[in-house]
Amino acid sequence: MAKVDELLKEVNRLKNSYVKKLVDARIEEFKQTGRKSSREIFKELCFCILTANFNAERSIEIQKRIGDGFLTLPLPQLVKELKALGHRYPETRARYIVEARRHADSLKEIILRFKDANSLREWLVKNVKGIGFKEASHFLRNIGFSDLAIIDFHIVNILSKYGLMNGFKTMTKKRYLEIESTLRKIANCLNVPLAELDLFLWYLETGKVLK
Repeated sequence: MAKVDELLKEVNRLKNSYVKKLVDARIEEFKQTGRKSSREIFKELCFCILTANFNAERSIEIQKRIGDGFLTLPLPQLVKELKALGHRYPETRARYIVEARRHADSLKEIILRFKDANSLREWLVKNVKGIGFKEASHFLRNIGFSDLAIIDFHIVNILSKYGLMNGFKTMTKKRYLEIESTLRKIANCLNVPLAELDLFLWYLETGKVLK
């Protein structure tokens, strides 16, 4: 059996297990987040800024602890909070979040202005410091978009394990889009959106269904 067939078999197994309910619940949670106010959506953007080169679970805990502070805390205080909560890059991430506040009240309007997710992702990468392709894709998935891939080291590990990609040193835009295309083909074979595939692959690698 080809390795890609093994991967398809593994994901299909998860689709027919209790994991599917966990994935469905998470997808519904993302859609609900996308229906919230611009400021609530902004807090999700802040979460995705925090996750760059940092642990997702710890970022979730920091998001819960800081809450509205993403919108209100002065830069020195936000740095202090991130440091106290154990973030790896408190100064840089706090600065990115404070700079991004100029979009806090208009973020939902900006999102609705775009006809497609790819153009919106490009806008986020160009206009929000600390947001690259992975973080922009993560944010958009977490507010209900379903056709973008979140390519982190967990996903890279899985694709490498099943012989679907070779190792590399840096993630360029070209490479990101190539890997996303590979993931889209897998998602099509499984008849699931990329957003669901990401959660299934994350579960395969970590045993968890996180946001």
